[in-house]
Formats: sequence, structure tokens, C-alpha cells
Amino acid sequence: MIVAGLGFSSTATCASLRAAFDRATAGQAVDALATAADKAGHPALAEFAAACALPLHFVDPADLAGQRTLTCSPRSRATHGTGSVAEASALAAAGPGARLLSPRQISDDRLATCAVAIGGQT
Repeated sequence: MIVAGLGFSSTATCASLRAAFDRATAGQAVDALATAADKAGHPALAEFAAACALPLHFVDPADLAGQRTLTCSPRSRATHGTGSVAEASALAAAGPGARLLSPRQISDDRLATCAVAIGGQT
């Protein structure tokens, strides 16, 4: 399974999410979206997930903190205990042995990030 993990600001728009997603997923066939559980109910996320017609997985905070990420945002580290919500969400949702296909990519407005992971088990 290939998962696109999303991290974003409370002020992010659907366009912010789309820009980060498009940058990170170029050439990838994505099976699902994932993000931190505290992002549930964000209007831009709901709009984006509906537009993509992909299942959306919400990752528990403990599962985010346990992931090793390639990049590190001080804000993400302070808020979620991980260097990148996008990378950690993608890895956690892709399952045991997952690896990143794309580290976090940032939207031009800097309000959203996206990373892509592939599951380690077939």
C-alpha cells in the first residue's frame, strides 16, 4: 500500500493540500491518505479527501511519535513529538516495515506538507 501523509496548519486550504500532494506524489499511484488524529474535522482536509476519492486514515499521537523521519520541523517536533507529521503519518499508516518514497514536500504557501510511504509487507 502507498500512503500520502499530510501535515498542515489550521489555516491550510484545499489548494495548499493539493499543492503539497501533487509535489510529493508525482508519478506515484497513491492508495490512501493519512494525517494526525487531531486534524479530523478540518474542512480543507475533508474537501481534499473527497476530491481525491481516497480513504483517509487518522494516526494516533503515540504512533506518530514512534516514527523516524528524514526531515525535522521544530514546530512539528514540539506539537506532535515527531520531526514531520507528513512523514510519520505516511509511515504509520503504511504499516510495519514501511519506508518513505518521498520525504515531505512543502506547498508554496508553506501551509501544508505531504510525504509518501510504501508498506513493507505484501
